[in-house]
Amino acid sequence: MKFIHTGDWHLGHKLHDVDRRQEHEAFLDWLVRTIGRREVDALLICGDVFDAANPSAEAQETWYRFLARCRREQPAVDIIVIGGNHDSSARLDAPNPLLRELGVHIVGGLPRRGGEVSLERVLNPVTDRDGTIAAWVAAVPFLRPPDLPAVEGDDPLVEGVSQLYRRILGAAAERAAGQCPVVAMGHLYLSGTRISELSERKVLGGNQHALPVEMFPEEVAYVALGHLHLEQVVGRENVRYAGAPLPLSIPERRYTHRIVEVELNRDGWVGCELIAVPRAREVLRIPDEGAAPVTELIAALAALPAASGGEAEPPLLEVAARLDRPEPGLRHDVEQVLEDRHARLVALTVEVTGHGKPLADHQAFDGLADVLPEQVFQLAWERHFDGDPPTEMVAAFHELIEQVMQGNGR
Repeated sequence: MKFIHTGDWHLGHKLHDVDRRQEHEAFLDWLVRTIGRREVDALLICGDVFDAANPSAEAQETWYRFLARCRREQPAVDIIVIGGNHDSSARLDAPNPLLRELGVHIVGGLPRRGGEVSLERVLNPVTDRDGTIAAWVAAVPFLRPPDLPAVEGDDPLVEGVSQLYRRILGAAAERAAGQCPVVAMGHLYLSGTRISELSERKVLGGNQHALPVEMFPEEVAYVALGHLHLEQVVGRENVRYAGAPLPLSIPERRYTHRIVEVELNRDGWVGCELIAVPRAREVLRIPDEGAAPVTELIAALAALPAASGGEAEPPLLEVAARLDRPEPGLRHDVEQVLEDRHARLVALTVEVTGHGKPLADHQAFDGLADVLPEQVFQLAWERHFDGDPPTEMVAAFHELIEQVMQGNGR
C-alpha cells in the first residue's frame, strides 16, 4: 500500500498581512492531482489544518472544497486527519457525523467515552484498492495537559504522553494481529529536531518538554508527524515530519517544501519518496542574509524584473537596511523603486550600527540635574549609530530644545 503524509497547511495564514489563499489553493489542486497520478491508498494530514482556532470563512471554504473534490475524484482514498495546536479541536470534529460517511476520518481532539479514550475513533483501518485492510492507523491529535493520564516522575507531561501512546499503539497492534502494519500519527515536538524560525509555537509546556523518539516502538511501521515546518527524519528513516507545504515565514523561503509518499507491505516499512511541492509564489529577501546599506539596497531593488501585465502574483519581498544615520524617507524611497518592479514589499526592517546598550549602562551620572540634554542626545546617537552625529542633526536638535524652552516660558 502507499499513502501520502502531509500536514501543517495553516489555511488562512497571512504573511505580514498578505493573504495566502491563492498559494494554498494552488497546493491543494496539485495535491489532488498528485494523489490520482500516484495511485495512493490514503492521505494522512498531521494537524494544523488551519492557522487559527477561529479560521475565516474563506479558509473553511478552501478546506471543505478540497475534501469534496478528493471524495469526488478519488473515492477509494481514505483520508485521516488529526488536529494540531493551531486548530480548534471542536471545530474540526463538528462535521464528523457527515464526513465519516464520506470516508473522511477526523480526530480533532482526543476523543473520550465514559472517561476512557475512544479507541474506535482513534484507530482507523486503511484499505487498499481491493478493499482489504492494509494498515491500522493510530490517529492521535495534539495532546493538551488535560488529555494526559496522571502519572508521577521527573516530567509527568512527557511520561503522560508516552503512556498514552503506548496504550493506543498496543491496541492498534492487537487489531493488526500481525497481518498488517501499524502507522502512528502525531502532532508534537520530538527531541533532536530542527525548528523553523519565527513561525512555530512551542507546545506541551515549551521545548523543554521535547518527547523522546523511543516512545514509538520499532514495531510501528511508520510515524507520521506534524508541527515542525521543516521536513526531517527523527532517529530512524520511518519517523518523519513532512513539513509545511509553503513558507510560513520569510526564513522558511530557503526550505524545499515537500510531501512524503510512504510505501508499506504486510511486513511493514518498505521506503518513502519525498515529493517537492511547486511554489506558487516566491518569497524573497534583499539581502539574502543580514542587512545592507541603503545605496546597495536601492541598486538591488532596481535590478529586480520589471512588472508587466498578465503575469503571476509578484514575489513577497522583505527588505533589510543597515543604517548609520536616520533615514526618515527610507520607506518612500524603497516603495518608489518598487513601483514598476515585479515584487510586493511585505516587510522593511532596519538594523542600526550603534552599540545598543542602555544609556544608563554606557555612562554613569551623579544625578539627573547634572545631565545636559546634549549629553543625552550624544549617548542616544551612539547607541544607534557609529560615530558622531552630523552637524545638521546637532543643529536640528538644538532647534528643538529652543522650541521646548520657549514653550515652557523659559
